[in-house]
Amino acid sequence: MTSLQFLLQPLSQTPSKLLDRCPSFLGHGHRFHRHCPVIKLTALSGSDQPGGSVDSKIRVSRVPLLTSSEAYEKLKTFREKIKGKQQFLSMYSSIFGGITTDPAAMVIPMDDHMVHRGHGVFDTAAIMDGYLYELDQHLDRFLSSASMSKIAPPFDRESIRRILIQTVSASKCRKGSLRYWLSAGPGDFQLSPSGCHQSSLYAIVIQDLSPSSLNLRGVKVITSSIPIKDPQFAITKSVNYLPNVLSKVEAEEAGAFVGIWLDGEGFVAEGPNMNVAFVTKEKELIMPHFDKILSGCTAKRVLTLAESLLREGKLKGIRMKNVTVEEGKKADEMMLLGSGVLVCPVVQWDEQVIGDGKEGPITQAFSNLIVEDMKSGSPTVRIPVPY
Repeated sequence: MTSLQFLLQPLSQTPSKLLDRCPSFLGHGHRFHRHCPVIKLTALSGSDQPGGSVDSKIRVSRVPLLTSSEAYEKLKTFREKIKGKQQFLSMYSSIFGGITTDPAAMVIPMDDHMVHRGHGVFDTAAIMDGYLYELDQHLDRFLSSASMSKIAPPFDRESIRRILIQTVSASKCRKGSLRYWLSAGPGDFQLSPSGCHQSSLYAIVIQDLSPSSLNLRGVKVITSSIPIKDPQFAITKSVNYLPNVLSKVEAEEAGAFVGIWLDGEGFVAEGPNMNVAFVTKEKELIMPHFDKILSGCTAKRVLTLAESLLREGKLKGIRMKNVTVEEGKKADEMMLLGSGVLVCPVVQWDEQVIGDGKEGPITQAFSNLIVEDMKSGSPTVRIPVPY
C-alpha cells in the first residue's frame, strides 16, 4: 500500500524517484496503480502566484479510491509520522459511545454541525498529579455556553462529568489537559441544525511532549487590530475562534506573544485565550469586568486567592473595573491569566515597558498560589481520577 509519505512528496524530489515508488505507473500506456494518483510535477512560476516567487506544489490529477480499512491504515500512518509537541492519549465520542486510545480513530464526522458551521462549544481542565483542576467550574461554564448556543446536551451533567473523568482514567495521564466539546451533532450540511439527529459530546486527553516555550520571565504583548467579538459571542466559549487565531498570528508576526483586545469603548478587554489583570502603583489588583468578555475560570480563581495577599498586606485592594489603556501601561505589573498559561507576566505592551521590565512580586505570588492550589487545593477544585 502506498504510504502518505509518497502522497506528500515535495517537488524537489525528482520524478524518477517518485515513479520508482509506484512501479506499475510506467510502461503500460495510461495504466496506473489503483493506489497511486497521477501526479503532475510543476513548479509554479512567478506569473502563477503573487509576488513572482517560485513555489513548489504537487498537482494530483487522479486520486485513489480506498476501502475503509485502507483509509484507516492511511490515518494510522499519518499519525505515526507526525512529530508534534503533543500526544493524544485517549478520546471519548458519543458517536461511537466509548473511549479509544488509538490516535488514528480520534476523528469526528464531517457532517457534524460543529465542523462545517462552527455550531459547537468547548472547554478544558488541567490534569495535575492525577487530579482534575477546577473541572466543575469549567463544566458549569461549558453547559452555560451550550445553552447560549442552543445546544441541548445528549446527557445530564453528572453523566458528562463521569464520562470526562473516565476518559482521563483511560489515558493514564497524570499531568496534562482535558478538552471537551458539545456540538449540534451530525446529520447534513445545511445551515439549520434541524437536520442534526442528536447533539454530540467529544473529549480528548492531551499531554505535552516538550517543555513550555513560554518565557516565564515575561512576555511582550501588542494591541490587537483584529476586531473583538461582539459581547454576546465573546462571553460564550464557542469553537468560532477565527478572530482569536488571527489576533495570535498578528502578535507572532510582530514578535510578540499575544494581542490585547480593547472593547467597543476603548477599555482593556482580554487576550485571544486568556484574561488580563494589572497591579497598580498603589498595589491594587484590577481586572476588566466579565460582562463583555469570557469569564475566565483561572482569573476568577486568582481573584479568590488574592484575598490571602490582601490579608498579608501585599495587596491594598481588589477591584473589577473598566481599565483604560493608559492605566494598563502605567501599571506596576501586568499579567495574563488562563488555563494554558496559568499566570504569565507581561513585561512590555507595544512600546511601553511595564513596571521595571521584570516579573513583579504579586504576579510571582499569584503563580505560586495557583500551582500550590493545583497540587494541594481544596476538594472543590481538585477532583481525583481513579486510574
